[in-house]
Amino acid sequence: MTTKKDYYEVLGIEKSSDGTVIKKAFRKLAVKYHPDRNPDDAAAEQNFKEASEAYEVLSDDQKRSVYDQYGHAGLSGQGYEGFSNTEDIFSNFGSIFEDLFGFSGGGGFGGGRQRVQKGSDLRYDLKISFKEAILGVEKDIDFRRGQNCEECKGSGVEKGKTPLSCSDCNGQGQVRRSQGFFSVSTTCPSCKGTGAIIKDPCAGCRGSGQTTRAKKLNVKVPAGVDDGVRLRITGEGEDSPGGAGPAGDLYVFLNVESNKDYIREDQNIVYQLPISIAQAALGVHEQIPLVDGEKELEIPAGTQHGTRINIKGKGAPSLRGGRPGDFFVEVLVVVPEKLSKTQRELLEKFAEEDKVDYHKKKSSIFDRIFS
Repeated sequence: MTTKKDYYEVLGIEKSSDGTVIKKAFRKLAVKYHPDRNPDDAAAEQNFKEASEAYEVLSDDQKRSVYDQYGHAGLSGQGYEGFSNTEDIFSNFGSIFEDLFGFSGGGGFGGGRQRVQKGSDLRYDLKISFKEAILGVEKDIDFRRGQNCEECKGSGVEKGKTPLSCSDCNGQGQVRRSQGFFSVSTTCPSCKGTGAIIKDPCAGCRGSGQTTRAKKLNVKVPAGVDDGVRLRITGEGEDSPGGAGPAGDLYVFLNVESNKDYIREDQNIVYQLPISIAQAALGVHEQIPLVDGEKELEIPAGTQHGTRINIKGKGAPSLRGGRPGDFFVEVLVVVPEKLSKTQRELLEKFAEEDKVDYHKKKSSIFDRIFS
């Protein structure tokens, strides 16, 4: 398996670089390695793909955050695999070239090839429980997606009829204009890049070429996901107009419900255990509810408030395939607000016999820490 390069190294920037620096670095590389300036140059095409992938990740706050924490494996765990070819870049990424250069990247710098349009991506928000996020789960979801019309096979034209070639672009789907020293192709505004004008629209889709259909899909949520994680399901978005290009992707955004019993700290899970003063002083055995079962835990005599006892490997699994996090039991020593007469008498007797100078003991602790 080919090892991917570091995105910051690909763009030649520092990890602290802001969006302006990232965009400037990518623009320079995109101009240098664009396929239309380097025909039949496999090395230039590879550099172009690497730069485009690096820019897509580092210019997106969510993707960049995942990448900075977990690297390529973290992005892969969320379903992001980058670009397989330059057409994929132009289909997914045309707006970036429009933003950077003032024209669509699919038209190129004079290559004149017609852009293959990818289907639109879809979003689905999926709510899962805390336990499902830690252990993983499969969910059946129902959504609606645009599919090519069965009557006209996505052409948008009435059966037996043919579309007319667009006179403004001569059926190319693009028109050429000059910008600086580049000859630039942009999407034809008359036919919207299809190269055809429909005079006899299909009755089934009213000329759009697509109809909306309901679909059921089984989604596998990997163990260890957190709130806000996005899963990419390739090819489950809307069909490409006319079926000429790949279908879009479905992005499933996970909303993890909070749980009153657990606190999540990255891969670690914290469970707060309230115990009495007597239990803290004398020690106690407690049954601890883990996410995937139970475990009897000994709370040693003399345990202080706020002490965390570690149960290794019982936290959230790693999306990168490393060791799982830990499960911490945080002891909360509860002081009773009201005492019975017997309790008060026992505590008063304890106080009389307790000869420890706690103020002096506190000072000695600080002395050891800061000496």
